[in-house]
Amino acid sequence: MSASGNPSVRRHLERLAAEGIDVVRVTYPDLIGTERARDVLLDHLPAACEHGLAFCRAVYHTSPQGDTVAVSGGLDAGLPDIRVAPDLTTLTPLPWEAGVATCLGDVVDPATGRPAPESPRDLLRAVVARCREHGLRPVIGPELEYFLCDAAPGLARGWRRYSDAQGVVYTAGLRADPDNHLLRTLRLLRDLDIGVSSGNHEYDGAQFEINLTHADAMTAADRAFRFKAAVKELARLEGRLATFMAKPFNDAGGSGFHLHLSCLDERGGNVFDDPAAPHGLSATARHAVAGVLAHAPALTALANPTVNSYKRFGPDTLAPWLVDWGLDNRSAMVRVPPERGAGSRFELRLGDAGANPYLLIAGTLAAALLGVLAGEEPPAPLEGYGYDATRSAVLPATLPAALDALEADTALTEVLGKDFTTAYLAYKRDEVARFHRHVTDWEFTEYAYHL
Repeated sequence: MSASGNPSVRRHLERLAAEGIDVVRVTYPDLIGTERARDVLLDHLPAACEHGLAFCRAVYHTSPQGDTVAVSGGLDAGLPDIRVAPDLTTLTPLPWEAGVATCLGDVVDPATGRPAPESPRDLLRAVVARCREHGLRPVIGPELEYFLCDAAPGLARGWRRYSDAQGVVYTAGLRADPDNHLLRTLRLLRDLDIGVSSGNHEYDGAQFEINLTHADAMTAADRAFRFKAAVKELARLEGRLATFMAKPFNDAGGSGFHLHLSCLDERGGNVFDDPAAPHGLSATARHAVAGVLAHAPALTALANPTVNSYKRFGPDTLAPWLVDWGLDNRSAMVRVPPERGAGSRFELRLGDAGANPYLLIAGTLAAALLGVLAGEEPPAPLEGYGYDATRSAVLPATLPAALDALEADTALTEVLGKDFTTAYLAYKRDEVARFHRHVTDWEFTEYAYHL
């Protein structure tokens, strides 16, 4: 049966046409978590569903500046195709673009008939399947921060912070947001139906946080991916820049991507809860925390994936740079919030907002699963204010060190997959090499006049 004759596809076509939609934007994440897409006229959607949309596989190997990195399976293979099939179960109208709906796409390597090894969504799908094999159904609650900037053609960067207001952390309304950016964005994201619940101003005058409701791991990753793409697109509509990079300004803190993780059993019970156990945390929960701590150096390469990421770290930044955990302690890398029962969970505070949601969640789940399988206990929880390197191991302080840690952690990379790991390391090491060749503004300011 052709796609046009498929009753499910036909129902979608009829519904979209009735809603005045004549274009479907099929999107998928690249290796760094940014959106790749194609607009498909509604009449051609059945063919796209049946045959897929052809893209060059090197889209996964393309830098933010448009350079193609020499990753195996791309340039060396003659730039072959991947095929992207619309996932019509994820269809939703775009509230800010008349006549357009959007959906995610599933990626296949036509040479093998299997998912492309670099596909972040498929990597997470495989890790979730490993968790399910051991009776664990991961639930994720993402928290993301970003900076909003206004155009400033007279400045070297071309952008300035949207607001210079100080002392407005955890506020909403015009005192912190003179153009009501947050309120307008919240309403549009609500209509996009990606699980947005609330938002507030954050520490810096131009920084915001918008929260997404918790969901199963794949739904949570899809929501976080679509959330980031939507926030950036809405800013562009206003001639602004929304950036999720880790630390865009020297005199401001960074933007985090915190993950709340719990696990359910097959009956829907929270397996992290045990009132009779130490701290009210089950053995499964404690083993999962131990796994995240044990694999934290390697996980840093996914949670903090850019050269810029490591400028967010440091004492008193509330960005963890030590391997530790604590009970309701925000100075720890892993924080266990005070809720128990159905709300039992831990919060990984390691990630920055520039992380690819699929890779951050996949890496966290892989580390937690390895901990559960190893059955080891975590050390005593951190007490008091952290950031004391005499009490806890230090995380990698640079991207090269984090990549080396990822490569060395063969247990974690076995869960993530050899082909993915090889591609990711090659891509990111090229990024490091390009950075080291680039002359920065800091170097010119520091040396040019005096040397």
